[in-house]
Parts: sequence; C-alpha cells; structure tokens
Amino acid sequence: MLSQDVAAESFRSHRFKLSRAGFTLVELLVVVAIIGILTAMLLPAISRSKSRALAIFCMNNSRQLAVAWTLYAQDNNNRLVYNLGGDPLTTGVAPSSQANWVNNVMDWTLSPDNTNTAFVVSDFSLLGRSVGGSTGIYKCPADRALSDVQKQAGWSGRVRSVSMNAMMGNPGSGILKNGRNINNPGYRQFLNENDISEPSRLFVFLDEHPDSINDGYFQAHPAGAANEQLTWVDLPASYHAGGGSFTFADAHTEIHRWQFDTTRRPAIPGGAGLPIPIRTGEEADLFWLLSHMSLQP
Repeated sequence: MLSQDVAAESFRSHRFKLSRAGFTLVELLVVVAIIGILTAMLLPAISRSKSRALAIFCMNNSRQLAVAWTLYAQDNNNRLVYNLGGDPLTTGVAPSSQANWVNNVMDWTLSPDNTNTAFVVSDFSLLGRSVGGSTGIYKCPADRALSDVQKQAGWSGRVRSVSMNAMMGNPGSGILKNGRNINNPGYRQFLNENDISEPSRLFVFLDEHPDSINDGYFQAHPAGAANEQLTWVDLPASYHAGGGSFTFADAHTEIHRWQFDTTRRPAIPGGAGLPIPIRTGEEADLFWLLSHMSLQP
C-alpha cells in the first residue's frame, strides 16, 4: 500500500513538473510584445549602420577616382583630364564622341549609355587606364534609381552616379573662352593640377542627383545680376541621410549634409524638378557648394 502511495505522489509530481514546463497564453503574449519592442528599438540603429556602411563604400569609390584623376595629371605634365561641358544655350550635354573623363550620357530611357560599361574602357575614356577598367567606382551603392520603363526591362541600376566639378579640367572650346568658363566667368577654371592652390577646399567629384545627372559635367553658378533668381541648374545628390558625397583635390572625401528641402529632392525620375528656384533664406546649400567649387580671380 505504501508503494502505491509513493507511486501516486511521484506521478502527481511529474505531472506538475510537466505542466510547469510550458508557457501560458499570457506569457507567450508578453514575450511577443517584448520582442516587438526590442525590434522597434533596434531597427533604426540597424538602418543607421547600413546607411553609414553605404556612405563609407561610396567615399572609398570616389577616393579611387581621385587617385586616378591625380595619376592622369602626373602622366600628362600636370594637365587635368578633360571635363567636357554641354552647350549652355541649347541645354545640351557633353559629346560622347570625344575623349573625356567619362563619355556616357545618362537618362531615364533604355539608352545603352545607362548600362553599358564600355564608357570606362573605351578609347574615349581618359581615366579608364588609371582605374584599371573598374566600373563600380563610378557608382554610389545607395543609388538604385530607375524609371518605370527601366524596371520593366529588368534593369538593376544605372552605371554612374558621379560627376565632376565643372571648374576642374578643360571643358572644351565651346565653354572655355579666353581662359574663362562662360557658365561661371567670375570663377577660375583649373586646367593644371599646380593651379589648385587650396586642394583640401576644392572638390573634384560629387554624387549628382539621378534626375540631374546626364553627362559628367556638374555646374552650379551664382546669380549674375543683383536681382537675378538663384537657381539649381544641376543638383547634388543626397543619398546619405540627407547628404552628398564629395571628393576633394587632395583626395580626401566627406559627406556634406544639406540644410533645405530645395536641395534634398527625392531620387526618382522627375524628383529634382529642375531648374529649382532657391527661396530667400535658403541659399546656404548653394553658397557652400560654390565656395568649394572654385576660387575667384
């Protein structure tokens, strides 16, 4: 009889332990809620980390371009690589049939210039040899902008995000008149590396807004007359937490964050809405870019 009581007690104890091994519905709901809270707290940090990683990747790409830009000058008696501009009267773009630092023209169509990597290795690409034919360094990893027709064609992205400061290099005979860039006659056009007296201040490469980028020539200019409206003609990109990547003549890179919505336009077709009139009190972004674009004579 004693043995039966012991067995019964052992069975009840075992059942009790088994019942305590599981979770009640309330406990499960509490765990799910805690996981949800932790996820909500971690997602912004993960997003920021990813954004920082893309920015670092982008700056490394541009730094390699800056090295190639410097090597070209050293191999050509300090003459800076051609940076051909378009016709400002017809709002044209740089010709793709002449030797240039890049010779493709970006748009939102199915033009092969948007995906053809030959712009780096062709006879017209003057930096192609210095970059070893690498095409990835011309592209910001955060730039995934495509038009609907390009998405429908199965494209994963276009091949270039980077443009060059219009005041660096020879912009071509249609733009350079008497040593001055007709788009910015009040600023110095740098034709030789030795002419750049403040290399840590003046940028060479930048990420350009995908709606603005066409050729590799990025221009920004101040108002001509006192009452003329300040306007973005080409627009810098803002892929990195509202900022854009810049690479300077001394090869250092940085992310500059824009202050105003007139500069931070969405990276979609038609997102820039160029030209963009700059409202009174919101000139600081353009003035920063102008102060790092060139020097006055």
